[in-house]
Amino acid sequence: MTGVPVTTTTTKGLHPGLTRRQISMMGLGGAIGAGLFVGSGQAIGIAGPAVLISYLIAGTVVVLVMTMLAEMVAANPSSGAFSSYAQKAMGRSVGSAVGWLYWIQLVVVIAAEATGAAGIVAGWVPGLPEWLWVLVFVVALTVVNLFGVRNYGRFEYWFAAIKVIAIIAFLVVGVCAIAGVIPGHHATGASNLGGHGGFFPAGIAGMAGALLIVVFAFGGTEVVAIAAAESDDPSHNIRRIVRQVMVRILVFYVGSIFVIVTVLPWNDPAVKAGPFSAVLATLGLPGVDLVMSLIVVVALLSAMNANIYGASRMAFSLGERGLAPLAATRVSASGVPRVAVLASVAFGFVTVILNWLFPDAVLPALLNVVGSTLLVIWTATAVSQIILRRRADAAGETLPMRMWGFPWLSVVTLALLAGVILLAMLDEAARIQLLLTIGLTIVLVIVARLTRGSARPGVLKADPAIPENVEQR
Repeated sequence: MTGVPVTTTTTKGLHPGLTRRQISMMGLGGAIGAGLFVGSGQAIGIAGPAVLISYLIAGTVVVLVMTMLAEMVAANPSSGAFSSYAQKAMGRSVGSAVGWLYWIQLVVVIAAEATGAAGIVAGWVPGLPEWLWVLVFVVALTVVNLFGVRNYGRFEYWFAAIKVIAIIAFLVVGVCAIAGVIPGHHATGASNLGGHGGFFPAGIAGMAGALLIVVFAFGGTEVVAIAAAESDDPSHNIRRIVRQVMVRILVFYVGSIFVIVTVLPWNDPAVKAGPFSAVLATLGLPGVDLVMSLIVVVALLSAMNANIYGASRMAFSLGERGLAPLAATRVSASGVPRVAVLASVAFGFVTVILNWLFPDAVLPALLNVVGSTLLVIWTATAVSQIILRRRADAAGETLPMRMWGFPWLSVVTLALLAGVILLAMLDEAARIQLLLTIGLTIVLVIVARLTRGSARPGVLKADPAIPENVEQR
């Protein structure tokens, strides 16, 4: 890590076309997805009102990890983000494994999101088959990603804006319902928070079980670290973006869940099926199901769009560091790594086809393998920050942004992540996911070690921030 922003091989050829507003909205949009609109009902069903504490704990972990990541991005902007920093801190094999793990996760999730969105839309237009909608979505979002990062930024900005507006509208309606200012409806007050078994109806165990679901709902925020490398002033932008995005995400997440468990009893079956729809339906608002279906489709397509972007930039960075085929580094005149984009989409589309051929085997199995990827990436980010910060402090370097409370707060972050991993090991379904993800990570590390002799000469040494004794591991 160095105190002066460096243009490394991972940013060479990419055009700085993203604005701070676009990256900020991308961070919000990446975190506000189907996991919040639909998946939060499952967490509420496990913990009851105590799920609010689960969200606060998970939100705290995300804020800390993103701050650690922002410190490294401010010093060395890179489209490889946490993969690049893991390489600088722990060596080539770890950096390669983290990068490929992230890429594999995204291409699998692209398939899941395309399938999910197509399933909803196909229900609106029965005359058209589901596969045709998947094709339309894949082609449309591939085109968006191929025609310059500036166009991608505009598209994703409005995608995310729709979700943000929906959340704000929901919060306003919810507060009005709680206060009793909606005509024809009595104030719900706070009685549902303590009724129906109390605030902790399932005890601490229920809150802990919900935490596992909630943690993964925050996935997607890491895209801002990748996108910052394609902005005009990465070091300055990342500092402001992280502060803004983290505060807003906490407000949106915790605020939305507070409205849901306050307006309705936590054990209402409708809450588990669709918490946002349940709240709006109980207030007698017309067209609730259609509106929420539209928002979920937008959320899925927005996340899919961001994942194509994130996967392509990670593939590009891996190629620049000699950890992926050289073709991944080919950049168009508009600064788009087109081969990386097409490769990422192609693998995702192949997964969709396999899912239709073997609907009960392929996609569920793949999602199970990458289900705990986020925990591995966050842990690698925390370890990298501790190592690189100590290295920078020992060298007397001045960093553009510094993680507060170092080293104690960084150690606390690692401890919190270890706690989440321990909870996952105690839950049968989560334990299987975690062990499969760890197994895949080990395989990727072994492959990286076996292929280290095939790295293109000079590629890894192009970044002066990677010491020779580290990069050759």
